[in-house]
Amino acid sequence: MKKNKVVLAYSGGLDTSVILKWLSEKNYDVVAFVADVGQDEDFDDVKEKALKIGASKVYIEDLKEEFVKDYIFPAVKANAIYEERYLLGTALARPVIAKRHIEIAKHESTPFVSHGATGKGNDQLRFELSYYALNPDVKIISPWKDSVFLKQFEGRTDMLNYARAKGIPVKANHERPYSEDDNLMHISHEAGVLEDPEYTPTADMLTKMKMPMDAPDIKTSISITFKDGIPVQVKNKEDGKTYSKPLDIIYFLNKAGGENGIGYMDMVENRFIGIKSRGVYETPGVTILFHAHRDIEGIAMDREVMKLRNMLTPKFSEIVYNGFWFSPEMDFLMASINKSQELIDGTVNLSLYKGNVIIEGRSSPSSLYDEKLSSMDIEGGFDQTDSNGFIKINAIRLMAHRAIIESSK
Repeated sequence: MKKNKVVLAYSGGLDTSVILKWLSEKNYDVVAFVADVGQDEDFDDVKEKALKIGASKVYIEDLKEEFVKDYIFPAVKANAIYEERYLLGTALARPVIAKRHIEIAKHESTPFVSHGATGKGNDQLRFELSYYALNPDVKIISPWKDSVFLKQFEGRTDMLNYARAKGIPVKANHERPYSEDDNLMHISHEAGVLEDPEYTPTADMLTKMKMPMDAPDIKTSISITFKDGIPVQVKNKEDGKTYSKPLDIIYFLNKAGGENGIGYMDMVENRFIGIKSRGVYETPGVTILFHAHRDIEGIAMDREVMKLRNMLTPKFSEIVYNGFWFSPEMDFLMASINKSQELIDGTVNLSLYKGNVIIEGRSSPSSLYDEKLSSMDIEGGFDQTDSNGFIKINAIRLMAHRAIIESSK
């Protein structure tokens, strides 16, 4: 009997290792796809493990630069932030992974793909909506929504027992009793002990940054230069080094931000599926970019354009979070965001200090700031007596409203 080939998004962890073996036992020819999006991982070890468990082939795909240029930087242009707090590190990584997943399945001439996301979380949506958008004929095997799989694996203990019985290497880690998702942009911590919303995380949980109170008592001065809303150069004013390649910019900002305690977020958020969840996030570099980008917009973006773009930002963030990156609404929003960024050029000077991103000044060749118009000391460029008529026109409705109130007494 000929086996159906399935491409499995494989991380090397317990869940996807069990799924790989389970699919093999269901008579699938399993091709493992490992996405390198900047996580701290020994990919040679992951490949060896997948082959040992039963994968017929393993793809290790370096997606870091694509992740930065095509997903992180567009989100920075949009000031994307979900529920005004979460900078979307996991949500932004999923579409780049899903895109390559579908490309590999096409290369392997199979419609079957599989993943290890649960039926309660957001990732199942981010993966599967992307799969369908990129290949409407895709066949998705989602074990955590399969009744046979769920009956066999009712909990983590069942998976551990299965792994031991099948000779699957398991890294038991009682020192980190929670789930983590690591990539170039951030690391998230959730589940386990963090399911208690009153539980206070300890500093030893952090891997990309220090707690602000543990950061050095000295500031780090940098500058960030933007072109069309995209960071194109970062300068470390402490040693004079500059970084202009997208990956170098993110690596430097992650290091500088992490050392200065920047990027910590602990929140309870609303999953798309309707469940609230608690997440703890470390996002050092993009937190710095978020503050710097908003600042350069202040001097270079037209007021009315900013109002409109700010109306789009929450929707953009929601679309990313919910898994609709590859959608007509995202195409529309991205075109609008890109248009708004055409003149967002210039340099922002910042200091990083104990969890704070401190803006210290900015300059822009597209500046809309006119010192003569703004000055309290210089008369030029604006006849202040014109404000009399401006105020009276804007006061018409206020006076009419007051007259109605007085007449009704």
